[in-house]
Amino acid sequence: MKKLMWSAIAAAMLGASAHAADLPQPDVVQAPSAEVQIASISGWYLRGDASYSIMKIRGADYSITNAQTGFNGGNTFARTSMENSATFGVGAGYQFNNYLRSDVTLDYTLRSTFNGSTDGFCGNGNPCSSRDISHVSIFSLLANAYVDLGTYGSVTPYVGGGIGASHVDWDVLSNSDDDGTFIHGGTSSWRFTYALMAGASVDLTCNLKADVGYRYRHINGGAMFNSISFNSGVQVGPGRDSGFDIHEVRGGLRYQFGNGGCGEVAAAPPAPMPVYK
Repeated sequence: MKKLMWSAIAAAMLGASAHAADLPQPDVVQAPSAEVQIASISGWYLRGDASYSIMKIRGADYSITNAQTGFNGGNTFARTSMENSATFGVGAGYQFNNYLRSDVTLDYTLRSTFNGSTDGFCGNGNPCSSRDISHVSIFSLLANAYVDLGTYGSVTPYVGGGIGASHVDWDVLSNSDDDGTFIHGGTSSWRFTYALMAGASVDLTCNLKADVGYRYRHINGGAMFNSISFNSGVQVGPGRDSGFDIHEVRGGLRYQFGNGGCGEVAAAPPAPMPVYK
């Protein structure tokens, strides 16, 4: 009798287990993974820069006229060079997002010395060479745009370009040869200018960045010095330079206003509980 009872109980348990296995199981919806969202950087900023400027003049020439002979021509400086200088600048701009920003900058290049020499004939008819000395200072006003190439730790490399104008201010030109020393008045003029930049910014704080890089400035040619006339009827000048190529190693600081420079990590939404269907 006991054996029969235990057999019946075992059969009932096996049947219940088989029936439970046949029941449909609930679907479990997995909670979405929490993803970190980086806030977009944007906002106004101010900048200040200083640079070591390697100055290259692309040449210079001047006109010569002789009222007695009717000669009207020109001559080119046989040798020209510029002393290197320093440039200081300020600017204001706007960071549109993590990859694009733009600013307007005003830069002043300190006075640089020009040295030149010409070959020709002095008043005694003998060949001679001159020594020409002047000085130039430059203001550049540029509108610039930059592409930030992603942030790696605290470093953000970038490339950029700018376009604008430069005010080139020449001092008097001193021209010395065997006949003596002659002074030409200097001139000033606005010239078309463009720039190319590359570098990297480094996060010092949430809002303050250090900026180091290279900039190339191309300045068009223009008036350089005025003419002078002699009793012999000879007029020398005016003179014209062929423009400048300026290579600069730059360093500066950029301050981003408000919370736009912080790039906070946005809080991920709380994960929902599993849902059984």
